[in-house]
Amino acid sequence: MERVLLIKYGEMTTKKGNRNFFVNTLYNNIKDKLKDFDVKIIKEISRMFIEFHDEDLEKIKEKINHIFGIHTYHIAYIMNSNIDEITRKSIEIMQEYKQNTFKVETKRSDKQFPMKSMEVSQHIGSAILKNIKEIKVDVHNPDILLNIEIRPYKSYIYTKTYYGLGGYPVGTQAKGMLMLSGGIDSPVAGYLTLKRGVVLEAVYFEAIPHTSIEARNKVIELSRKLSQYTNKIKLHIIPFTNIQETIYKKIDPTYCITIMRRMMYRIMEKLAKKNQALIIINGESIGQVASQTLSSMSVINQVTNMPVIRPVACLDKLEIIDIAKKIDSYDISILPYEDCCTIFVPKHPVINPTLEKCLEYEKKFDFISMIDEAINKELTIEIEEKKEEKFKDLL
Repeated sequence: MERVLLIKYGEMTTKKGNRNFFVNTLYNNIKDKLKDFDVKIIKEISRMFIEFHDEDLEKIKEKINHIFGIHTYHIAYIMNSNIDEITRKSIEIMQEYKQNTFKVETKRSDKQFPMKSMEVSQHIGSAILKNIKEIKVDVHNPDILLNIEIRPYKSYIYTKTYYGLGGYPVGTQAKGMLMLSGGIDSPVAGYLTLKRGVVLEAVYFEAIPHTSIEARNKVIELSRKLSQYTNKIKLHIIPFTNIQETIYKKIDPTYCITIMRRMMYRIMEKLAKKNQALIIINGESIGQVASQTLSSMSVINQVTNMPVIRPVACLDKLEIIDIAKKIDSYDISILPYEDCCTIFVPKHPVINPTLEKCLEYEKKFDFISMIDEAINKELTIEIEEKKEEKFKDLL
């Protein structure tokens, strides 16, 4: 073994008393993601090391790039903490960077090592200049930064820095329930929530025959995209047809979206309690549509006491699209299969609904029993990155 992946934590370093919990959670997440590879993972309070086989490196990097809690990582050469061996390997590495400028930066956590950090950097820099004539030193803006970490028993040398996703490891927070439609916003909201360490389950409201099997499979594929950033995603499919048809038969069309969203929130709260989740998450962005004005959100929100987290609330559409493209959900989201939030949309939905009007309209039908019926007919599936789930029969 000549090289290892050296993992640095970033934001996790702000933790004190419970830092071990965060490190252990990250360790378990990495272990799960790399279970198909022959690797050895060594965890420390400030670093993690992954021993790998060279032929697996690119595939392992792809997995690492989908794990929250990693600030940066490096492909580092590993060797004994011996100045002659460190010098020899440094020269060998820098042979690849002729006609570039460089700087040597040393961190010496092993205080028993006979040379101080600055002395090591000077010694290595001089040896490189002596052996590679085309290269020059630039301590302010070097082309290549040669990093040397001297630790007890072993030392590490690396040049290139790869940036991870940052955030907290998934599982360091409790569970949340995501309202996942087939649109652009809600998958991005799910991604940003996972980044804060929240365990995620998703809920999709389906209105067959007004929505299609293709629309459901679209949401399954969006769930699969999110599953790349965690172990798996549990998707709850709620039959919403009866509720939605009743709303459009009995309610003033301008209030249909508002009442529909209030029904969804009621269902979300019941599902959250049933599945031991502490928050509801959705992709609402302030002012984007009629149901997302502050007045609408306030009236809709009053059916639940559960916290509602809106990760994209203050992002504009272009910012949301940028993230959707980054996480590879955008092309799925724009597939032309409508969900229940986009069918039967009235021409002029109310943008400043009142609670009094909502309560008056909701007296026109027995929504409590309809909600219970929908939850009783719920279909739950587990979405994993590699598997293909196709469920065509809901009722």
